[in-house]
Amino acid sequence: AGQFSRRRACAGSLGWSVSQHARHSPAKGVLARLPIDAAEATHHCTLARPQVLLLLAATSARAMRLVLQRVKRASVTVDEEVVGEIGKGMLVLVGIHRDDVDADAAWCRERILKTNFWADENGRPWKHSVGSLGLDVLCVSQFTLYGELKRKKGRGNLDWRHAMGPEPAKAFYETFLSDLRGELPESSKLADGRFGAMMDV
Repeated sequence: AGQFSRRRACAGSLGWSVSQHARHSPAKGVLARLPIDAAEATHHCTLARPQVLLLLAATSARAMRLVLQRVKRASVTVDEEVVGEIGKGMLVLVGIHRDDVDADAAWCRERILKTNFWADENGRPWKHSVGSLGLDVLCVSQFTLYGELKRKKGRGNLDWRHAMGPEPAKAFYETFLSDLRGELPESSKLADGRFGAMMDV
């Protein structure tokens, strides 16, 4: 994970992990900064450990999770076939918790639309969002965001018990995409991968 963060930071990209952690209050959540923006990459691209700690702090929550990545372009491939691609916009990995409800999905869609990742016309950073600029979004279902290491000495086995089961998760995810499509500006393109498939992003 540290190598991933460091490599993406040196490429001048930016990512955030988002998790709604207050089950009783969908308006509350946490954002943890992961890869560093291009302007900071020279100074930070060797500081992988603090970035990983921020990710782990965010992912201690027990609710729907997103990883948001600002991109110049992105695509997802299944069996060497491109099934979804976008231009400038946001790549979103979507993890669905077994207890997620509509309010969780609504909170996460708002984060996709309104998080200010882009500079304004004067070059001031963090002033524009997907919604304000009409940019593209590529969503990829990612149940592995809920993987946990089992507590057995000498083992590296993963446990997925916090992820929603395949059938209800597919229905929940499709509703999430349909609602997001209706909330995006007309100029925005929404693409996605193939639920349950082995995908290359």
